[in-house]
Amino acid sequence: MFIEIVFMGLAIDRDDVEEALEAAFGADGEITGAGGGMGRCHLDLEIEPSLDRGAALERLWSVLAGLGVEECATLNVGD
Repeated sequence: MFIEIVFMGLAIDRDDVEEALEAAFGADGEITGAGGGMGRCHLDLEIEPSLDRGAALERLWSVLAGLGVEECATLNVGD
């Protein structure tokens, strides 16, 4: 599963979010891209196909909530 996480008005450094996601997903996921501009930034997260989709999204939202950035995040989820 591929997830693009788009942030508008991110109050912390994008690298901090990336590190937290890498720690939370370990071998189950990998940040494969990142970018920014025009007041927004994004991270691309590739999730292992064997991981349950619902569990992966729950884990992702938990990380974002723990960092206090869930309200400025939008997820674009693909296969």
